[in-house]
Amino acid sequence: MKIKYIIYIVCAILLAACSKNTERTLYVDYVNPLIGTAPSTTLSALKHSEKKESNAQVVPCVSTPFGMTNWTPQTKSTETKCDAPYYYTDSIITGFRGSHWLSGSCVQDYGSFSLMPVFGDFKCLPEERGTKYSHDAEQATPYSYQVYLNEYHTNVEMTATKRCGLLRFTFDKEGLAHIVINPNSDEGEGFIRILPERNEIIGYNPVHRIYQGQGQKAGFSGYFVARFSHDFSSYGVYQGDQKYELDEQVANPQNLGGYASFNVLEKECIEVSIGTSFTSIEQARKNLEVETNGIDFDIAKNKLRDIWEEQLSKVRVEGKQEEDNVKFYTALYHSLLQPRTFNDVDGTYVSFAGGKQILNSGDSDYYVDFSMWDTYRASHPLFNLLVPEANADMMKSMFLKAEQGGWLPIFPCWNSYTSAMIGDHVIATIADAYLKGVINVTDEQYVYLLQNAFKSPETFKEYEQGKGRRALDSYLKYGYVPLEDEVLESFHHREQVSRTLEYAFDDFALYQVAIKKGDKKNAELLKQRALNYMNVYSRPDSSVRGRLADGKFTDNFDKLIRQPYITEGTPWQYTWYVPHDVKGLIDLMGGDEGFNSNLDRFHEAKQYWHGNEPGHQIPFLYNYSGQPWKTQKLVTDIMKNEYDCTVGGLSGNDDAGQMSAWYVFAAMGFYPVCPSVPEYVISGPHFDEITIQLNNGNELIIKAKGASSGKNYIQSLKVNGVLAEKNFLNHFDIINGGILEFEMGDEPNKNWGVIPECRPFSMGR
Repeated sequence: MKIKYIIYIVCAILLAACSKNTERTLYVDYVNPLIGTAPSTTLSALKHSEKKESNAQVVPCVSTPFGMTNWTPQTKSTETKCDAPYYYTDSIITGFRGSHWLSGSCVQDYGSFSLMPVFGDFKCLPEERGTKYSHDAEQATPYSYQVYLNEYHTNVEMTATKRCGLLRFTFDKEGLAHIVINPNSDEGEGFIRILPERNEIIGYNPVHRIYQGQGQKAGFSGYFVARFSHDFSSYGVYQGDQKYELDEQVANPQNLGGYASFNVLEKECIEVSIGTSFTSIEQARKNLEVETNGIDFDIAKNKLRDIWEEQLSKVRVEGKQEEDNVKFYTALYHSLLQPRTFNDVDGTYVSFAGGKQILNSGDSDYYVDFSMWDTYRASHPLFNLLVPEANADMMKSMFLKAEQGGWLPIFPCWNSYTSAMIGDHVIATIADAYLKGVINVTDEQYVYLLQNAFKSPETFKEYEQGKGRRALDSYLKYGYVPLEDEVLESFHHREQVSRTLEYAFDDFALYQVAIKKGDKKNAELLKQRALNYMNVYSRPDSSVRGRLADGKFTDNFDKLIRQPYITEGTPWQYTWYVPHDVKGLIDLMGGDEGFNSNLDRFHEAKQYWHGNEPGHQIPFLYNYSGQPWKTQKLVTDIMKNEYDCTVGGLSGNDDAGQMSAWYVFAAMGFYPVCPSVPEYVISGPHFDEITIQLNNGNELIIKAKGASSGKNYIQSLKVNGVLAEKNFLNHFDIINGGILEFEMGDEPNKNWGVIPECRPFSMGR
């Protein structure tokens, strides 16, 4: 009996072990939305960042991918520019917000509103009702957020659908509880109405423009319908600290809101389902009824978990370090938050640039909030690879904006024109999707692309409002933007050298489109303009430099210090922004040896700043100059030193997911240095095996044994069993699927991928 008993125990243990081994952690459960919610602690952020640049500006969003409204705890109660709704370092929660914050940005929230449970004495204003909380009592995932509010003896949970939020408040004590709701208007505007017969509180928060708008109304509001699971014991509205019990409506005073009161039992739950819309209260109610009909909080939570699991499992990684899984899937989550769905469930949305018409997007979604200066680099190329159908709808949305407003928008936020940042990267973004076969560009749509590149608006008012390229006339006249043109009709004044460099790249991207469209005349013009970067390059300085209209370079120059003609950086940092013609830049620096020496000195001077997007292509440039092993080392170091699993673990503003999309590509082992060219520069995988599930049903399997354990130098590469020396990958080869097999090592192989024939595309090659 004793032997049989021992055998039984051993078998039971083995069975349990086998059962445990078959259990798989969900990919969504690797995501930590709190990463990046505190000031950056990474190396380059501490050296280079200023003010809000030192914070990733992400919040713990509960949302679907590209959701209309994101749900977040609120520690800041305004919609002020560069103030995110939540910071980990704040100690007081003042509400739970239905937010339209552009994740990782320094713009403004808009059309938002907040709810807050209050137990006991009634408190309405955020600064009065706010309560301390502990991060030990806080749990954040992409599909739910939970926190316990000790002062109010209340547990708060949030989950979401695409356009709706579901909140559950559990009161641990018996007594009088209140749920306060208010528009977050900094303008003294908004509307609240109580519908006690329906157990609803409805309202809106008008949207205002900044940048080109100078605070004018954007032509629409953030509307909401909040439906409560319990009858109200009492209700009312407030304005300031004045409470008006049983009043049912308030509009447009400062600090307005409404509330519902409940006599709750111990451990009683009150659930609130909230529909949102940018069209009307009626549409918010329709969104609520369609998306939450027949589902309770737990069902909605499980559905949202499944949505995220499906999206994240498009890339399945295997490695030795658990921390790498957390960084990777958190980055992929952050990459998929913006742009924002703007249309209602039936396709309804207000028209672009003023909202004067009610339109319908049909079977596709209409998107807003494009941080285009950032996201053209890696975010949209990532969408082209993983979610091409969604990116096709995003590009369709850009052309719809052009049809409605007359011009392709350069940096469209809050469904309005802005020229918040420089460049004209709507062209590069569309070109990348077009050249990769994700979209078609009709002749009518092509006209809008050419218009941005060749024309300025007929009236100054149109230009002032954000239509057209800034300083285009100067750029066309001189082949660069001279320092005399201060570009005053833009949020960013001056920055003439950076504008020249970015316009040259955008001209190249449009040249690519023109070639595919068979437009030889404009292709030739644009090809010549793509070389304009040379006009601001100073050979004696091995750097770009400010240039006057008479052709002279400015006397006041230090390439290590920020200059007003450079965007958010130094001249040396911007020198490397020639993604379309790295070979041309190499020639300007005297060939491979001069280029590599200059780039080495740049890194030795610790000039590389990962927290700002214009440098994101720099680590990959050694592939163009015969030293790809240095790219492999740099990318490895950046992934280690500029990303971690702490709340300060993002190097700078995430800017709608661009900082995170960089990490996703780097971890997979390749990067889109030059969007509109269907190629990726190889840097080497950082997982032992990666499986990418492509939209066409194919799979790309990337094998790199030892990569997750520190073997980060490429020794050799086989593509579908055939040795490959090229240090770049073709997009169409990738989407055909197959197997990439890397042999990785501890030491660099200085013979792989070095000869000119093996280097990535350059216009001058």
